[in-house]
Amino acid sequence: MSTAYRIALDAMSGDHGLSAVVPAALAALKDFDDVHLILVGDERQIRDAMTQHGAGKPERLQVRHASEVVAMDELPAAALKKKKDSSMRVAINLVQAGEADAVVSAGNTGALMATARFVLRTLPGIDRPAICTAIPSMQGHTHMLDLGANVDSAAEHLYQFALMGSELVRSVDNKPAPRVALLNIGEEAIKGNEQVKAANRLLQDSPLNYTGYVEGDGIYLGSADVIVCDGFVGNVALKTSEGLAKMVNNRLKAGFTRNALTRLAGLVSLPVLSGFRKQVDPRRYNGASLLGLRGIAIKSHGGADSLAFANAIGIARTEIIQKVPQRISDRVTELLNKR
Repeated sequence: MSTAYRIALDAMSGDHGLSAVVPAALAALKDFDDVHLILVGDERQIRDAMTQHGAGKPERLQVRHASEVVAMDELPAAALKKKKDSSMRVAINLVQAGEADAVVSAGNTGALMATARFVLRTLPGIDRPAICTAIPSMQGHTHMLDLGANVDSAAEHLYQFALMGSELVRSVDNKPAPRVALLNIGEEAIKGNEQVKAANRLLQDSPLNYTGYVEGDGIYLGSADVIVCDGFVGNVALKTSEGLAKMVNNRLKAGFTRNALTRLAGLVSLPVLSGFRKQVDPRRYNGASLLGLRGIAIKSHGGADSLAFANAIGIARTEIIQKVPQRISDRVTELLNKR
């Protein structure tokens, strides 16, 4: 009997909810014959959505009822305490109970992190989980963390983020010695705050392939495979990048539709523009890993459409196959024991 990778989906999550999750689930079932999905949420609404999409009753898809939904603006503490039968909580519980190998949610980031941390708990040697995602670069892509889980991280936390990010890239990108860099306001040793300088010293003494400081432009130049930063800085950088991508797309569209001549130029350039858009399409990079937990939890963008959510499901599958939490645990234990 072939292996089945079981993934619980928070079906009520995100800005689009079932209208994105159900078609994404059906697409994932078509793309991966080894995936078994569990849609968690209001059973009647899920069944209705499946009927609307002509799903019938797929063999590798289950529905698990949950009576509550965590709102996108709900306080994490309130969601954790009061929404014990939310689609998010029930989906995470399935991972903790061993009924699912991973969970994917487009819901409230703070609530997802708080609930996943409470239910799944952190790995030995890890103080704080971190959010990590791949970002397109000139060399393919760069993994960056933390992207918002920890808005005030000590040097030791940055060191732990580096360990986790390095092992993730070793696992999913098959790179034996990923280049790790620390995001800073300059590449010179004298630059940065005390927190970054202290993390730099820790990383210099580590067995990681640490290449030193990198500035913001290095994220897209492909200067490193893993870029480590505080969650406050990382989230600002990520949101700035998303805004820049939208502006560039808007300006290109406006420029090529200004008049008949520019429309003709746009038609001639269409193959190049289409290729570029596909390479930097944020939907194809959707799916951030909550690293440092004793289970796999993937955060989809709240505004994700079906293509983007399906990509997050694919990331969950990859991390299950590569046994990312176990590999991180083994690596952290090995390196921390050498200090």
